[in-house]
Amino acid sequence: MFKGLIGKKIGMTQIFDEKGAAIPVTLIEAGPCYVTQVRAPEVDGYSAVQLGFNEVKPKRLTGGELGHLKRNSLPPLRFLREFRMKNPEVKEGDKVTVEVFSVGERVDVVGTSKGRGFQGGVKRYHFRGGPKTHGQSDRQRSPGSRGAGTTPGRVFKGARGPGHMGNDRVTAQNLGVAVVDLERNLIGVKGAIPGSRGGLVVIKEARKQ
Repeated sequence: MFKGLIGKKIGMTQIFDEKGAAIPVTLIEAGPCYVTQVRAPEVDGYSAVQLGFNEVKPKRLTGGELGHLKRNSLPPLRFLREFRMKNPEVKEGDKVTVEVFSVGERVDVVGTSKGRGFQGGVKRYHFRGGPKTHGQSDRQRSPGSRGAGTTPGRVFKGARGPGHMGNDRVTAQNLGVAVVDLERNLIGVKGAIPGSRGGLVVIKEARKQ
């Protein structure tokens, strides 16, 4: 059975179990999604399902995007995402809702982390910084020496240091499904997921169950 959805992060709340313990939950408005294309190895070289989410005005899409959706008489959909999958049990034009998941299942949630702009090594990589005494006046949050002497006489690529932080694709793995509300297209997962409120997320069956 195909298990995958595109959604929008609403925010965090908490629910209580039968013992009265508080469980932090992130609510996601997931779907309804439409199957816009099914990729087959004979045609595309790989097997996948393409889903569309978030109906918009037709003028928001290009002519090519509209034509792609009109093949299956689908509404204008803003976001398209692919889910790699062997032998998907869906066909083009099908509607996918939160009922594909049930409470207690494990899922992976993929989102884009909050952008933090240009940050120093202490905030970005948790560097300790320089000494806080012995006369230092401007080295407290400095990364310190980075090179390796005359040889190689440069800083290697990929070395950790100040730079752009956040705004990366992040996957929160193996989260438990705590809430499924079919009427309001809501799914609640235990714990936090990447991104800010209103951010686009992809929900998939957990790979490391």
